[in-house]
Amino acid sequence: MKSKKRTLAPELPDLSSTAQSGRGIRNTANLSKLAHRALTELILTRELPGGEVIIEGRLAETLDVSRTPLREALVRLAGEGLLVKQASRSFAVRKVSASEFFQSMKVRETLEAEATSTAAGRIPTDELMDIRREVQRLSTARRQGRAHWQTDDRLHMALANASGNAVLAEMIRELRIRTRLFEVARPFDRVRIDAEEHLAIIDAQLSGDAREARRTMLRHLRNLRKDVMEALTGR
Repeated sequence: MKSKKRTLAPELPDLSSTAQSGRGIRNTANLSKLAHRALTELILTRELPGGEVIIEGRLAETLDVSRTPLREALVRLAGEGLLVKQASRSFAVRKVSASEFFQSMKVRETLEAEATSTAAGRIPTDELMDIRREVQRLSTARRQGRAHWQTDDRLHMALANASGNAVLAEMIRELRIRTRLFEVARPFDRVRIDAEEHLAIIDAQLSGDAREARRTMLRHLRNLRKDVMEALTGR
């Protein structure tokens, strides 16, 4: 983590209170899971940018955990591709290059279009309507924040999981992490457009139209790829 002071505590789960809520819960395994969850959210919501070095002592103090469960969480995150190990044995948030981002987006188009098409008519209407209301609520936000990314993940992974293909869903999850990490390093907001495209995807699911579902997902991902390219090239 950078040398400048960061206030992470308000963004994290209250690990100390959770640890005291039941007999035996304050143990290495449970604290490691809590630390993993907190760090994952910080990385995927851009609170910890790509390339930032993790200073274990400071982070352990912030999370109110010992070095052992924290180290376990860091090792797990490295295995999941969110962190990379430095020569000094420290960890840093993984940095994704522009080339890897655009290649990953091309693969996402193929996989998510297939998953979205297959999912048509399979997700309960109540769940889709709940996500739809959340997308509409967030559409007037000034910028993409934690709630936006959580809703984005909820929609895309609901579609992936509803495909019924666990391998496909896992591949989509991994690719989404890669593209999110690139966006962590290069902040990029498209709140209103994202909302419009997500609503179109949800409406296609509500209609049960597999062909329209595929089309709306492809349009969303291709527009995202195009907008990022334009932002990088200054157009």
